[in-house]
Amino acid sequence: MAVDYSYQDIAKMIDHSLLQPTLTDEELEAGCRVALEYDVASVCIKPYYLKRCVQWLHGSTVRASTTIGFPHGGHTTAMKLKEAEEALDDGGEELDAVVNIGKVLSGDWNYVQAEIVQLTRLTHEGGQKIKVIFENCYLQDQHKIRLCQICGEAGVDWVKTSTGYGSGGATHEDLRLMRKHSPPQVQVKAAGGVRTLDALLEVRALGVSRVGASRTAEMLDECRLRTGDRRA
Repeated sequence: MAVDYSYQDIAKMIDHSLLQPTLTDEELEAGCRVALEYDVASVCIKPYYLKRCVQWLHGSTVRASTTIGFPHGGHTTAMKLKEAEEALDDGGEELDAVVNIGKVLSGDWNYVQAEIVQLTRLTHEGGQKIKVIFENCYLQDQHKIRLCQICGEAGVDWVKTSTGYGSGGATHEDLRLMRKHSPPQVQVKAAGGVRTLDALLEVRALGVSRVGASRTAEMLDECRLRTGDRRA
């Protein structure tokens, strides 16, 4: 069956996730090697290992990314900004920042907006990109829509469904809603539950440009089979 995508189209949608709390230094290094081998979009790695990850990825087209306020979003804004500053200093190119979920549920939109604006400004002044994580499993549609509006006004680069550590991950309903209520220049990232190539292709058809994945090798091995791309 003919396919309407290339290996690179799919590989450059994947943020290879290395965030599990039990991952050792050796496993993080191995994960960076997987990301390089498959030439994915980025490695999203635990903050303490980011500087080393940047060294591993040097000279490649794989970007180094990490998390801010992860996974619960309850850090103070000042602490999130410090995390972002350190990540940028360590060479981070994309920052995945969790909103303050409790403030969203409290309807304190001034707080939520101010935090997103400050993080976005700091990241962009550093010449890098930011993804804002909603953790949709805890939110109602009205919360998600307002977050999309705030993120659009702030100029974030991606809105992201989930951390992968909440009670649920990306759903097609949420992805459609986020794409509908975000301006065209704001991309959508699906995280949590995209474990096969077919699942990735389904969210791609909904307008998703990035997915967080830990089963990267399996997905991209299947992509190579379907596209006939045999690059090493």
